[in-house]
Amino acid sequence: MRASFIFSEVLTGLRRNITMTIAMILTTAISLGLFGGGLLVVQMAGKTQQIFLERVEVQIFLTDDISSMDPGCEQEICSSLRKELEQTPSVVAVQFLNRDDAVKDATERVFKDQPELAALVSPDSFPASFKVRLSDPERFGVINDTFGTRPGVESVLNQRELVDRLFSVLGGVRNAAFAIAIVQAIAAILLIANMVQIAAFTRRTEVSIMRLVGATRWYTQLPFLLEAMVAALIGAVLAIAGLFTAKNVFIDGVLADVYEANIVARISNSDILFVSPFLVLAGVGMAAITSYITLRLYVRE
Repeated sequence: MRASFIFSEVLTGLRRNITMTIAMILTTAISLGLFGGGLLVVQMAGKTQQIFLERVEVQIFLTDDISSMDPGCEQEICSSLRKELEQTPSVVAVQFLNRDDAVKDATERVFKDQPELAALVSPDSFPASFKVRLSDPERFGVINDTFGTRPGVESVLNQRELVDRLFSVLGGVRNAAFAIAIVQAIAAILLIANMVQIAAFTRRTEVSIMRLVGATRWYTQLPFLLEAMVAALIGAVLAIAGLFTAKNVFIDGVLADVYEANIVARISNSDILFVSPFLVLAGVGMAAITSYITLRLYVRE
């Protein structure tokens, strides 16, 4: 009977403050949805980083004299560089590109969809180079320090720098989502506090009578606590449903070409399922803590 009474009190409280309850549910749903979006961006960034790190190459550009006079990398300077690179720890593969190879790579791969730029490419446009694949991209510093000042080396390019720029953009998107989520969470906390105060005020007579007949403080305040937690739970469910809808209806369509090109990692339904428990715990936990503090501060009788 006690459980049924508390359950009925929770439903009554939600109905009495229906407009504030709806506002709290929607605000909680938006804040948790943005928070979940930030978590998904973190997951996507981690997977995308792994994709790019597997492709990262160090490119060592050679001087003009070697590029023009040693197209087969047969002379002492070029061949010794190649041999030392192949013997360097963590180096997986070494590929030599002479000027003709560089032009072919530029026209057939880099400027494949830009024929007007491909037409401007000439044999003198690119120097000869070594493309070095590392088992550990963090070892770029070793390659740069060892070979960056060697005779015949013009410069060393690390593609990881380009990857880091990409992830700085993803990090900015993630931080923006988290910042908006924090603002929405503050609004949800204020709504929860107001909802609990109003609910306690409208039922102050009933609570006073229950206390007079021996009901404990916890027993009289538990319905208010549960009201906020139920509203937050509904908001969390709406947030999760919104993430599924956004992913399957909008994101998959917008990023379809990017996914196919394997430029960024795909956000899957399993990723949303993975973050869903965190959203539920965050929403219900936030409601429970806020309600408890509000009751302790403002409802003393």
